Amino acid sequence: MRLGVLFSGGKDSCLAYHKATKFHDVRCLLTMESDNPDSYMFHTPTITWTHLQAQALDVPLLTRRTDGEKESELADLEGLMAQAQDEFDIQGIVTGAVASVYQSTRVQRICADLGLWCFNPLWQYPQKALLEDLLQDEFEIIVVGVAAESLDGSWLGRKLDGEALQELLDLEREWGINPAGEGGELETFVTNGPLFRQAIHIQRTSKRFDRDSGVLEILEAVVADKNGSDGPMGRPSRRSRS
Repeated sequence: MRLGVLFSGGKDSCLAYHKATKFHDVRCLLTMESDNPDSYMFHTPTITWTHLQAQALDVPLLTRRTDGEKESELADLEGLMAQAQDEFDIQGIVTGAVASVYQSTRVQRICADLGLWCFNPLWQYPQKALLEDLLQDEFEIIVVGVAAESLDGSWLGRKLDGEALQELLDLEREWGINPAGEGGELETFVTNGPLFRQAIHIQRTSKRFDRDSGVLEILEAVVADKNGSDGPMGRPSRRSRS
């Protein structure tokens, strides 16, 4: 089936994309850039850098801005999905929804209105297993947002590796957090993965942390070969600033 993927650049949308490609033809990625950092629907940290991920994956990307208000953001999302139907002849939409009924039901309603299949390959996925699958498949992931009393500023920019996973599981037992961030505790950005033809190298960042929450802002990044040389076959790639 021909599909488009709702794509935030975080671990869940990247894993959903990875799983969808095993059985379906992914034609494009769809990114909503929300002006509301507290949007219930859309991931916002580092969202403007999904174009580099699309370049590294070699998949077309469609983007649309939204003010992030509850009703208008859904109309904007429907417009983006309709655009993907027109331009890429998609038959369905893939989401990275794991536990958010709020998000999943609204996407399902829009899909129904447009006559699209809604595919949620991660729905009700155990959070520990989700994180373990990401590590097993060698995704490279960094934390770009935290919002929990138990997660301090040192997590910003930290790689999600085996040690970090164990710490998150310990914090789950001690503080009751969702280790995969399903309660909004953390946001992520994927720099490499099994389907990435190139990797993203982050060159300059800025951290903002206040009390129990913070964001890592990517200021400059480059797409490069996985072995570290710039661009295809060692040639310089396009460098980007947000």
